[in-house]
Amino acid sequence: MLRRSPTLLPLLIALFALYFIWGSTYFVIRIGVQSWPPMMMAGLRFLLAGGVLSLYLLLRGEKLPSWRAAGNAALVGIMLLAIGNGTVTVAEHQNVPSGIAAVMVATVPLFALCFSRLFGIQTRWIEWLGIAVGLVGIILLNSGGHLGSSPWGAIIMLGSVSWAFGSVWGSRITLPQGMMAGAIEMLTAGVVLLIASQLYGEKLSAPPSLQGMLALGYLSLFGSVIAINAYMFLIRNVTPAVATSYAYVNPVVAVLLGIGFGGESLSSREWLALATIVLAVILVTLGKYLFPAAPKVRRCE
Repeated sequence: MLRRSPTLLPLLIALFALYFIWGSTYFVIRIGVQSWPPMMMAGLRFLLAGGVLSLYLLLRGEKLPSWRAAGNAALVGIMLLAIGNGTVTVAEHQNVPSGIAAVMVATVPLFALCFSRLFGIQTRWIEWLGIAVGLVGIILLNSGGHLGSSPWGAIIMLGSVSWAFGSVWGSRITLPQGMMAGAIEMLTAGVVLLIASQLYGEKLSAPPSLQGMLALGYLSLFGSVIAINAYMFLIRNVTPAVATSYAYVNPVVAVLLGIGFGGESLSSREWLALATIVLAVILVTLGKYLFPAAPKVRRCE
């Protein structure tokens, strides 16, 4: 529970942005790809968001970062946004339900834990138990229902691995200060996705509908500028467990929106997979708080 303080309201707003705005983006992506080619929409989303945020920061007097920091941010943007989010957008264009896509993305903390170990970050038994439980959930999710015998589960998994590696690697390198890092990441991802869209031959078959335009605007402003900066705000002001708690709230929000407004449905096996993966993410993100290490007993000589 957050302690009452002068920053309580901003913290609650930031948590709302991550829980509900980020959770709703999966459903909004599904609406958007009915009017837009997937990589084109994702590229425009991040290009618009990055451009608006960059202009705001420059007008506010922010200085441009060093080439090294900007280059690092660009690489992180490719891994997190171009690959991580781009694969989700393409998969939803191929009729993967938005709720299922969100459940697959919920595996990011599990992969991040594995990469953390590779970078020498210590892990605890409860976290490895979370990994094992998560693997069971992934197997359940891909063994039947919407992802059974489908390559799109593997495609989204690739995006989740890319997001996880970029997150861990990005925490250990020099990045631009404050919101400038997010601006450069989004601009880079936007350019890369639009280039990929052109190389793949994506074209608008008809002008986007009003719903498609509103979806693009929502994803750019709320899903990118506001939610991503809310995440950065939380990282600086609360524990990592609280900041990353969106990972097990977003799938639930996405599934409920997909069922309530999108006519989606989940099989009993997919519901079980959802519960299993959410449990795994809770073990990984909150395990050290739920099961604190026993205090060391000092021996008297």
